[in-house]
Amino acid sequence: MNLPAEMRAVVCHGPKDYRLETRPVPSLGEDDILIQVEAVGVCASDLKCYHGAAKFWGGEGRAQWAQENVISGHEITGTVVQGSESGLNFHGVEIGDRVVVEQIVPCGECRYCHRGEYWMCGPHDMFGFRNFDGGMAEYMLIPTRGLVHKISKEIPAHHAAFAEPLSCALHAVERAKLQFEDTLVIAGAGPIGLGVIAGARQKNPLRIIALDMDDAKLELAKRCGADLTINIREEDAVAKVKELTDGYGADVYIEATGHPSGVVQGLEMLRKLGRFVEYSVFGSETSVDWSIISDDKELDVYGAHLGPHTWPAAIKLIESGKLPLDEICTNQFGLEQFQDALDMVGDSAGASVKVSILPQK
Repeated sequence: MNLPAEMRAVVCHGPKDYRLETRPVPSLGEDDILIQVEAVGVCASDLKCYHGAAKFWGGEGRAQWAQENVISGHEITGTVVQGSESGLNFHGVEIGDRVVVEQIVPCGECRYCHRGEYWMCGPHDMFGFRNFDGGMAEYMLIPTRGLVHKISKEIPAHHAAFAEPLSCALHAVERAKLQFEDTLVIAGAGPIGLGVIAGARQKNPLRIIALDMDDAKLELAKRCGADLTINIREEDAVAKVKELTDGYGADVYIEATGHPSGVVQGLEMLRKLGRFVEYSVFGSETSVDWSIISDDKELDVYGAHLGPHTWPAAIKLIESGKLPLDEICTNQFGLEQFQDALDMVGDSAGASVKVSILPQK
């Protein structure tokens, strides 16, 4: 394939300063590969980085983590178009393969990497945020340390890119340690919440309950595997769940809204000795009564980050055709419309679920 010398890319120059620019097509090192990006999902974390959340840019006791002059985007699929023989062999791919890309770029040298806990890598370099350019570009370099997985070329590219949030959701399900008798509540029927529902359905707990404020998203939650849905605008979700569980409360609560109220709600909704899993990127801090976790209920509280070891399962689920991906992957934009894509993700009253950018569009 004859590659151009330059490409279009969305470059982060700081909060609320993302620009469409012309950049050189990356040149490769010995074991690197180059992909032509077909689709990149726009994540809530992209939006919170764009708006300057302290998690990314410092403040409120945090150091700055995100970097300027980095091409954004971390939910990536594309076709391998270049690589040396050693690079292709190292990554286990051939020219023409379609791949999806893990967000983390592990260092391979820190304590966590040496223990096999690569998703918690100490330096924590990530495509689209820190030290490595992401997928909001026509082409993208996958370095030696990058992790890719092959995925079918038969499915639409924006469906393939859903492998990243889905793998994250499956990791949250794994952290929940679901049992057959469990009543599971998932807060939020956005991309992560829907993925959690789909993954939990594979585990087949007794009851899966989805919470949201949007009836259309709750209907989609049913199509992904929820047994029951509750619109928290219209019903007291805590009271309803307790009514369904003989007054005890949920066994497991997975928080996937990124809103502080979702945390408080979960602590109130869980039974004694219940399990709370947090999978969100918050734009602001939240405060809770920690005595609920300890003295009142003795809860198990689990964090969940990225999607270690769940990519093959996520890819299998996408390729199976069992997910309503046409309804999940609602909106696609070209690179020139990146601002429209970000604004749509940020529109709390909008009907979008997963927004994607198609760099070749």
